[in-house]
Amino acid sequence: MAANFWESTQRRFWQFSKDELAQMRDDLAESDQALVQMFPLPRRTHLNIYFNQQISRISKRLNIKQQAVATAQLYIKRFYSKVEIRRTNPYLVLVTALYLACKMEECPQHIRMFVTEARSLWPDLLHAEVSRIGECEFFLISEMNSQLIVHQPYRTLTMLQSDFYLTQDEINLALSVIHDHYMTDLPLLYAPHIIALTAILLSLVMRPNPLPGGSTAANMAAATAALAQAQQGRPGAGGSGQTTPGSAEKEKQEARVGKVQRFAHFLAESNVDIEGMIDCTQELISFYECHEQYNDKMTREAVNRFVKARGLDKH
Repeated sequence: MAANFWESTQRRFWQFSKDELAQMRDDLAESDQALVQMFPLPRRTHLNIYFNQQISRISKRLNIKQQAVATAQLYIKRFYSKVEIRRTNPYLVLVTALYLACKMEECPQHIRMFVTEARSLWPDLLHAEVSRIGECEFFLISEMNSQLIVHQPYRTLTMLQSDFYLTQDEINLALSVIHDHYMTDLPLLYAPHIIALTAILLSLVMRPNPLPGGSTAANMAAATAALAQAQQGRPGAGGSGQTTPGSAEKEKQEARVGKVQRFAHFLAESNVDIEGMIDCTQELISFYECHEQYNDKMTREAVNRFVKARGLDKH
């Protein structure tokens, strides 16, 4: 059990490059070509959004804390990086991952509670029984090689929020970005502290525009400008801001600019992977754009089609 992320199994075995992740998925698709062609699925991001919605439904009913929900989402990503999704009943996998995550995050609930809620939520898609969740739990643990300790970005955000004088609104927005990143590949690509720092940056530069709306191009430009400033400041020093008295709105804007500059200065003096933060920013902005094209009905029907056609709802 590594308390240090850098020595953890998450860092050593479950963090990949984009090319490695793409190759793993290509290999899975090739190994089940007939199945993949028979049951086409929407783009992965839309599947992630749908699965996130289903996990949220059951976790709200069982009053499960966000840390356990996040751990479950990472378990699902790890599992489906090694197992072709069409060979499983995703509803069973979601319930089981959440049940296992609750035990690992020390907020366990009785397995029968999960069975009851699963039967209520997906009566036609999941033949929920205690024994089935128990079998699926063993399958999950086996595919993840019993490497179940998960490091989350929430801790870094909590540690740094006072250093950057984040308001409650900014903290809430950063938390929202962290929640959203579990619907992308970022948890398998970057360390939790990189995600947390990216979330803080986005909470500062996106503050005037609610997510996922607002001007995407302007948000992206503001975020990359701050990161570029940090990169330029590494060898030397950053620039100084200008303060001009004005209206309350202007003062707010100046305070926000000051926070961004302080944040950029912090990055410049650190060894943080700024290139990684730039990539995380681009991935998150792309996710918000993709989210706008999400079609719940199409995604749900595509998932339910292979579950029913393959009889995965019966056993």
